[in-house]
Parts: sequence; structure tokens; C-alpha cells
Amino acid sequence: MGALKSYLQDRGSLPFPSEIIGATENLRLSLISDQPGIVEFPGSPSVAVSLHVGASVAVDCRRAGMRHRGTTIHGDLEIIPPNMGGVWEIKSRDTALVIGLKLRVLHQIVQESGGDPNKLQVLNRFQARDPQIEHIGWALKAEMESGYPSGRLYTDSLATGLAARIVRYHSSLARAPRPIKAAMPGRKLKAVLAYIEDNLGRDLALGEIADAAGLSVSHFKALFRKSLGMPPHQYLIRRRVERAATQLRKGNMPIGQVALENGFCHQSHLALHTRRVLGLTPQELRNT
Repeated sequence: MGALKSYLQDRGSLPFPSEIIGATENLRLSLISDQPGIVEFPGSPSVAVSLHVGASVAVDCRRAGMRHRGTTIHGDLEIIPPNMGGVWEIKSRDTALVIGLKLRVLHQIVQESGGDPNKLQVLNRFQARDPQIEHIGWALKAEMESGYPSGRLYTDSLATGLAARIVRYHSSLARAPRPIKAAMPGRKLKAVLAYIEDNLGRDLALGEIADAAGLSVSHFKALFRKSLGMPPHQYLIRRRVERAATQLRKGNMPIGQVALENGFCHQSHLALHTRRVLGLTPQELRNT
């Protein structure tokens, strides 16, 4: 219990220096990992946008007088309003890509649209899905880890895009959501994404992934593309590449072993896909 108490005292409103990927005038990006147990967060002046990364984790969260329980899967989103603390009980190691976005960027979006920033309230989100926010998070990570090659204008544009998305879809000023026809029901989609994430290293067949959703292969393919904007095999390859890239940057195992653990036949097979998806070789990823 003493070790747990010490750990809780260490997790504050700021990430550890080793967890910070990069920062700009308007935001900070971190890759944060927590061990199983109780995690306390006292709140932050910024809006916290947290994207779960990797294997599924059972989570029990208490925040703003509400309790949220469920299994968090890769891509699940939490949005924590400014100065709102929370307590999480996690059953296994949890990793999240966390963006701390300054409130002034959201206020600027509201002002430019003719609204009153004082009426803006960021909504408290737990286990939400927002592909656009997910794409912005990964774009920021790639840009920062590459040394900001696209310049300040690009990162400022990503910060503005993130702020606009939060204002328009995750705030008191949000637009009424449009119904999405023929998309995969949320529960089935979560089951599918969790199944893929938990089996990235295996040679997965399309039929067994469709079985995880309780759908025929043809119906599953159509609904998956409608829900995520890409076919299942493309999503699987992208997730394998992203996980391999994370392992390569840590530098803890040989490139060939990273390839095999992420479902690639050999090192050259991994290199083919890292160049196609990320524009970098495995060795270049290791050196970033």
C-alpha cells in the first residue's frame, strides 16, 4: 500500500518530463502510462483530451460526481474540462496519448463564430469516439517526433482544428449530432476494435473478426468502412505499424523481433509498411 500511495502522490496535473512528446504555445502532447491501481488527477487549467492507446483496459472512473465503468479500447476518447479532477481505478497497464489544449484557443473559435466565450462549457466525455480528434492526435505525435518539419503554421492549424471540433461537438455550444446511416452499432464496433487490438500479433482472418461483431463477412466489411472510413485490413496494418513504431522508439528489442510481435513476416515486411504508412524506415523510427 505504501508503494501505491507514493505513486499517487507523483501523478499530478503535469505529466512527467519523460512522458512529454512536445509542446507549442497552445498545447502540450504526452504519452502517459499508468500501472494497475488507483490513479488520481487533480485537474488542469487546460482542456485535457485523452486517447487510449493499445490493449483494452477495464476502467472505473469517478469525475464531476459521476461514475463511469467499462472497457476502454484503442481510440476511445476522454475529454476533461478545465480544473476538473478525477479518480481512475485501472485493472491493467493503461497508456494514453494526452493533449493539454489551452482554453484560450477554444474561446477564440467561439469569438470568431460570433458567440460568447463566457457561455462555453466543455463537456465531460468518457469512452467517446471521434475519428477527427483521433487523427489530429496522431498527426501531432508524428509532427513532434519528427522535429516539427512542417513548422509552426501546421501545429497551430492542428490546435485550431482540435479546438473547433471540441466547441462544435463536445461543448455546451455543440451542434445537434447528425444521424449516421448504416454505421456499425457502437457496441459491435467496440467489440471488433478490442478484438483486433488484443490480437495484433496473430495472422487474423477476416471471418474471425466479423464473428467478433456477430456479422457476415460482407455485411461486416461494409459497416466497418462506413464507421472508420477504411477497410478492415487497412486499419489492421495501420495499428500494427503504430504499435511497432512505439516499440521501435523505445529501443528495447531487435527490429526483427518487433516485426514478428506485430504480425509481420520479417523485418523487410515491417519496413515496407512503415515506409508506406509513416514515411520512415524501422531504423529511422528507432533513431527518432
